[in-house]
Amino acid sequence: NGVSIEVGANGTFYYVPLTMAEQLGYFKPEGLDVEITDFNGGPRALQSLADRTVDVVNGAYEHTINLQSRNQFMQSFVLMGRAPQIALGVSTRAVPNYRAPIDLRGRKIGVSAPGSSTNMVANLVLSRAGVKSGEVSYVGVGTSSAALSALRTGQIDAMSNTEPVMTMLEQRGEVKIISDTRTLKGTQDVFGGPMPAACFYAHAEFVQKHPNTCQAMASAVVHALKWLQTAGPSDIIKTVPDAYLLGDRALYLASFNKVREAISLDGMLPDDGARTALRALASFDAGLKPEKIDLARTYTNEFARRAKDRFKA
Repeated sequence: NGVSIEVGANGTFYYVPLTMAEQLGYFKPEGLDVEITDFNGGPRALQSLADRTVDVVNGAYEHTINLQSRNQFMQSFVLMGRAPQIALGVSTRAVPNYRAPIDLRGRKIGVSAPGSSTNMVANLVLSRAGVKSGEVSYVGVGTSSAALSALRTGQIDAMSNTEPVMTMLEQRGEVKIISDTRTLKGTQDVFGGPMPAACFYAHAEFVQKHPNTCQAMASAVVHALKWLQTAGPSDIIKTVPDAYLLGDRALYLASFNKVREAISLDGMLPDDGARTALRALASFDAGLKPEKIDLARTYTNEFARRAKDRFKA
C-alpha cells in the first residue's frame, strides 16, 4: 500500500516524529510504503494537497481551519506536535536597542515561508502589540542554513522560525527571543491555550475512503511518539540523518531538549486545542468567520485512539 506524504521542511524538529517513524522502519510493519517529499515551507506542501498531487501532508493543524473557510475540507488524523515549536527572535545586531514589538515597525522579518505557521506566530505576536501585518515585510528564508545566513548578513531584522535554527542563533547571542512557543507554558502565553501544531492531514474524503491507510499511518507515528518518550540524546543522534544536525551535534541536542515537551505523547488532538487555533486565526484574519467553521470536521482522533491503546502511549 503506497502513500505519498509531503512535508514543509524535513530537517526541523517540527517533523521529528515523522523522521523517527521513517528511520526506525515503523511504516513497513503497518503494510505501508511511504514516499516523502520535502518542500521548503508548509504552503507549498499544502498546494500539492489541494492539487491532489499528494495524498497526505505533514503540516500545521491550523491549515485545516483556513482551508475550510475557503470550502476545502481537510482533516487531521494524528497529531505530532502539541505546541508550534516556533520562536520569534530579534537580531541583536540589526536592532540593538530593541525594547518592544512596536520597534519592529517597518522592519524585515524572516519566516520559513510566507503564509506558514512561522508567519502566523509573528502576525499574532505583532498584532497583539499593535503592529499590523502590513507594517512589516515578511521574507521567506527557509528553515536551515539559508535562514541562519539571512539573519547574519542583515537581510532580515528579526526571525520567526523553528528548531534547531533558533537555538543556534540564541546560544550565540545573535537573537533576543521575544516570544516562544517551544514550551507548553510559552505556548499558553502566546495563544491563551494549547495550540496543536504538526499533524498528518488529508482531504476529508481520502480519510473516509482509506481508513486502513490512515490507521497504518497513525499507528506508525504513535509508535514513534512512544519511542521518543524514552529516547536519550545518543538514540536521537544515531537515528536522525547527519544533514539534519547542521554540523553541530551539541547544539542539535540542546535544541531538541528545548522542544521535547512540545512533541505529542499519544497523537491525540485536544478539543480545546482546536478551539485555541480557531481563536488565534480569527484574531488577525478578519476574513475568517469563526461561527462558520465546523471544528469537528477538521480533525478525528479515532485512529490515534486505537494506536494509543495498542502501543500503550
